Amino acid sequence: HASSIGACVAGLKKISALPSITLPDKLIERGEEALKKILPRESANIFCDLALLSLIFPYDVISKEDAKEILAALEYHLVKDRGVMRFKTDRYYNKNDDGWSEEAEWTFGFPWLAIIYQRLGNEEKAKEYLAKTRALLHDGKLPELYYSNSNQPNENIPLGWAESLYAVAMVEISE
Repeated sequence: HASSIGACVAGLKKISALPSITLPDKLIERGEEALKKILPRESANIFCDLALLSLIFPYDVISKEDAKEILAALEYHLVKDRGVMRFKTDRYYNKNDDGWSEEAEWTFGFPWLAIIYQRLGNEEKAKEYLAKTRALLHDGKLPELYYSNSNQPNENIPLGWAESLYAVAMVEISE
């Protein structure tokens, strides 16, 4: 999975920057090569995945061109009204009788996209996703997810990860 390889590459780059540690350059190069072979996909089986955003922020291990391609695919395939699906046919937190047809809408996707667009210099898109995040608040708190095609959040309110991304987005985006 590209997001897992990206985490390793980012970690190796941070470790290699420490003055007391010497890593063979090949380790990072091999990771970057493996990442390039997969991108812009998440894996051979998953075309687009919310986890790909980690390659842009916080890892910062891909080019601007790759970032734009990932964002375009993610917005086309995974962005919904109340959040971002993790990937197509994701059955986790699926409330439908068939257990297949509708993926959950994860709220942390919107502030994550807001942060990324702000860092890429697209303040208009950043503000758009920040506004979408605010619209998802449930009694002033950001839930983990909304069940697909509904205004019903799950019981995890607030979700620390979603709240923390929302806080970062609010700090980084001036309104």
